[in-house]
Amino acid sequence: MNTKRLFFALWPNHRQREQLRDVINSVVKTVEGRPVDRGNWHVTLAFIGAFPEHRVPFLLERAAEIRIEPFRLNFDRIEYWPRPRVASLTAAMVPIELQDLVDALNRVLLDAGVEPEEHAYHPHITVVRRARAFATERLAQRTSTEWSSFELMESVSGPGGVSYVPLKQ
Repeated sequence: MNTKRLFFALWPNHRQREQLRDVINSVVKTVEGRPVDRGNWHVTLAFIGAFPEHRVPFLLERAAEIRIEPFRLNFDRIEYWPRPRVASLTAAMVPIELQDLVDALNRVLLDAGVEPEEHAYHPHITVVRRARAFATERLAQRTSTEWSSFELMESVSGPGGVSYVPLKQ
């Protein structure tokens, strides 16, 4: 059976990537590790993992039924996560509209036979991998982004590393 490695995410458009660029670049300069390519910046909403390719249309159809209320996400700190050894740009507050979206996507996952992750949702953008440990810091330069859509993403491994590709119907 063919599978795809999938997740739902907030996928920044060009304008949002430009908004995030200065903040992320300043953070990357202070953290030892391997910076995440700008083209891979995203906010994971719900991780799926390996999923049967022939069932992807089900996920796309169900996701298309979800109505998203626009919201603003304020990235205000940089955190080190020891288990994956990453530095992440994080938002201390989860807007209710974002939590509602995550909850709706988790219901889609359950209907698809995928057990959602059990921890509390914590919006973040991974900016450095194989990072050296550091204490959580509030950002001197914060950024706020507006969101009104999300994507089903595929994680594709290649010779140059992993890249993320939005899936369309």
